[in-house]
Amino acid sequence: MFKYYKTANVLSALLLILEKKMIKSIKILVGSACVLTLLLGGVVQAKKVTIRVQSVIPSKADEVVMLKQFGSNVSALTNGEVEIKVLPAGAVVGVKETLEAVDKGLIEGGFAWTHYWSGYHPAAMLFGSPTAGAGLGIDNIAWISWYMYGGGQQLYDELWGKMGMNIKGLMLQPVGPEALGWFKEPINSMADFRKYRFRTPPGIPGQSYKDIGVAAVAMGGGDILPALEKGVIDAAEWCCPKPDSVFGFQKVLKHYYLQGLHQVVVNADMYINGDVWKSLTPAQQRAMKIAADASLIQSLAYRIYENGKALKDLTENHGVILHDTPADYFTEYMAATAKLYAKLNKENKFFAKVYNSMKNFADLAVPFWSGAQMTNANLGMAYVNK
Repeated sequence: MFKYYKTANVLSALLLILEKKMIKSIKILVGSACVLTLLLGGVVQAKKVTIRVQSVIPSKADEVVMLKQFGSNVSALTNGEVEIKVLPAGAVVGVKETLEAVDKGLIEGGFAWTHYWSGYHPAAMLFGSPTAGAGLGIDNIAWISWYMYGGGQQLYDELWGKMGMNIKGLMLQPVGPEALGWFKEPINSMADFRKYRFRTPPGIPGQSYKDIGVAAVAMGGGDILPALEKGVIDAAEWCCPKPDSVFGFQKVLKHYYLQGLHQVVVNADMYINGDVWKSLTPAQQRAMKIAADASLIQSLAYRIYENGKALKDLTENHGVILHDTPADYFTEYMAATAKLYAKLNKENKFFAKVYNSMKNFADLAVPFWSGAQMTNANLGMAYVNK
């Protein structure tokens, strides 16, 4: 009897152990099946997302060409799940309403330069166009280094909240350094410069010109050539040889100055409505960030090649004459910019936070980079002047 109960108890125990193991195995199988179903369901149910991005400039502009390349990269990285549809300036809302339209969801995205929105927060100019390299010796390549590795990207993400905007920004296109501009006659000093009504960018870069006595007139890129032809302005800047030639400035003005300080650093970026951004899957968001980082180097490479071709064409086929910028321009413009930075640092805490981050970076990186750039410049000029 004892042996029977003992054997029965052992069998019961074994059955109980087997039962528990079977239940555990079933749970694992069911759980695995659920995960697989979710994964497969996610693939099957992934919806195609179309992000309409309205630019602030005409479709023929080089920046739009590169924006479309970014869109193509996003499509490839997401297997066609995310489409960037580029709209020309004014397609849905006016140029000045672009950012608010993205914030409110009237359009999913916008494209401009961050400093266009300095009216919402002055720190925007430190991302889009830190005048005179923020007075810290930062060029566009150094700025990208600060943005990617010196804390700039985190501050850029913080900027939109400071503006009160429901927006996710993606930095795409470094443009600088930009040319000083185009003139009817040669300028040999700031006294000559002050004789002209000069188209400038909006915001702080233009204000710095006003502070040194230049009759600065802000206007959109598409308005510059008509204004020159009508005599509303006498001189102008927009960007660099390729974009300038696309706009046709060489038809009216022949004296061109490459060295300028107002936009040594210039960055174009894209804005996505915050709710649209959050609706994307983590993989889709990651793909857009990767495409944005790729766009930074693609833009730099594109600019060097295209501007080189355009400058050669302008000087050889359109009668454009290159000049060196007058020396007193640099001292006067730097002094005016320094006063503006000092004022804004006192007035706005977030501006000061971004500026100090850039300064900390500059103290470390600029001594090396400026020295290396002197080597590069001397190397290039040795070839040009051979």
